[in-house]
Amino acid sequence: MEKIIEKLSSIVQEKFEKLGYDREYGMVTVSNRPDICQFQCNGALAAAKKYKKAPIQIANLIVAELKNIDTFKAVEAVNPGFINITLRDSFIVDYLNAMYNDKKLGCTEASKPMTIVVDYGGANVAKPLHIGHLRAAIIGESIKRISRFLGHNVIGDVHLGDWGLQIGMVISELKRRKPELPYFDVSFQGEYPKEAPFTIDELEEIYPAANKLAKSDEGAMEEARKATFELQNGRVGYLALWRHILQVSVADLKKNYSMLNVEFDLWKGESDSQKYIGELVDYLKENNYTYESEGATVIDVSREEDTYTIPPFILLKSDGATLYSTTDLATIWERIKEYDPDEIIYVVDKRQGLHFEQVFRCAFKTKIAKQKLKLNFIGFGTMNGKDGKPFKTREGGVMRLQDLIKMIKDNVRGKLKEGKSIQECEMDEIARKVGLAALKYGDLSNQITKDYVFDLDRFSSFEGNTGPYILYTVVRIKSILNKSKDEICKDELKLLEPFSQAERDLMLKLTAFNEVVDRAFCDKAPNRICEYIYEVANLFNKFYNENRIISEENLEKKMSWIVFITIIKNVLETGLELLGLEAPEKM
Repeated sequence: MEKIIEKLSSIVQEKFEKLGYDREYGMVTVSNRPDICQFQCNGALAAAKKYKKAPIQIANLIVAELKNIDTFKAVEAVNPGFINITLRDSFIVDYLNAMYNDKKLGCTEASKPMTIVVDYGGANVAKPLHIGHLRAAIIGESIKRISRFLGHNVIGDVHLGDWGLQIGMVISELKRRKPELPYFDVSFQGEYPKEAPFTIDELEEIYPAANKLAKSDEGAMEEARKATFELQNGRVGYLALWRHILQVSVADLKKNYSMLNVEFDLWKGESDSQKYIGELVDYLKENNYTYESEGATVIDVSREEDTYTIPPFILLKSDGATLYSTTDLATIWERIKEYDPDEIIYVVDKRQGLHFEQVFRCAFKTKIAKQKLKLNFIGFGTMNGKDGKPFKTREGGVMRLQDLIKMIKDNVRGKLKEGKSIQECEMDEIARKVGLAALKYGDLSNQITKDYVFDLDRFSSFEGNTGPYILYTVVRIKSILNKSKDEICKDELKLLEPFSQAERDLMLKLTAFNEVVDRAFCDKAPNRICEYIYEVANLFNKFYNENRIISEENLEKKMSWIVFITIIKNVLETGLELLGLEAPEKM
């Protein structure tokens, strides 16, 4: 469906053009004074400078052309040259009826779908997920869902850290603890065990111990580096051990990500790009993109117009070892070969901005990435405690993600119990959905690049701009529809013109759904969806408080409201789905 703002702009632009003015001046926007009008056009002000006429004179001419169009209830020229527009209720109702009968609620799928890779996990194997992984997961999941909803071919990749120094640390620590294992015997010729020699709990204890030792003991750090080097150069026993680490870690990661309603299409990692590194390095050297600097192989990615220093891209260290920069460039090489994407989106901590600028510049300079490919870095801020510092446990450590989820779920459970309307057998699932909404909406409602304060009590409140408030609104609508189901006459289900200003305001807000989703996609901004569904929920609750839908005696009016609140429910639920959330049947 054509967006309502585009429909209106097209009408007004046609009149500007008819009267000899450029079409561009006929752009219509939502009014910033809703108490006066619904939409406005300020083009006469800009046109006045070019055509050397008073803006009010131009506005009056345009208004004279618009007054006889059925779409408009009122069109008025106001000094110094604004054009104020109010729509006929019948036009709004017709638009909503079309939304009601459209499975996408007025959103149009892309006529030329793009292939988009979204890189939004970044978890390291052998380590538990912690709150530092939260934002990448839920922001990336929402961007993926929004893009897919609009018809694009979207590939979500977790891109695990599975090939770096932390693996070498785990291997060397295991060797200290269990030197008798066959993985450490270079002369071993048999088959390695199928079962891992550790559980996920043991593995998650091994890494911190190894990391702590390596930081305080240079000998242990050297052992870790050596193990990493031997793994990356194909030592058979270490590869077998690495596969165990990967298997155990990924099974646990899938469980934890599923708790967030986060799913990936690809479970690839740094290691998957290793098979391309040889040909990548050969290509870069053969085409004279590289040079030696202090023994390292580097590529200059600076530009004459730079106003700040961009360090060279390091391809290989002096000992020939690869770095994150190497594997990130090789991953772009891999993705282009395997998926030929139109866009690759990286959802990563904003402090990685310089690193990705180097990688992207290198990809384009070396012609690995063609100009048609869009490389998009979405850098997010940190989740902080009330003290303004990164959120920690009470003991001062980094909180595990599953502990954070449990904490907010328990908080919500306590609030649900106060209502005494939910049976114990239903409590766990409802608390899970509401708790997840509190956590994810609390994050997604913020602008991605900004840091924000994690406030457990505020996020889990059933009032205000929170996930539970949106869910409660949906549950309220479901309850009304359920109580009215025996009275619904399908033949009578028809949306009528609004009976009050509150209803009219809500109708108008609903018509903007497709525009909001499009803007959220273009700007990679899930917070736009949050802002919109909160406004819809607020307007619905105002309408609900002014009307008694269930007890309404006028059948025609009641059936119109049934259609109306069904559209509201569908819009809210679709918005929640795009955020990776779902509403329970009761709260």
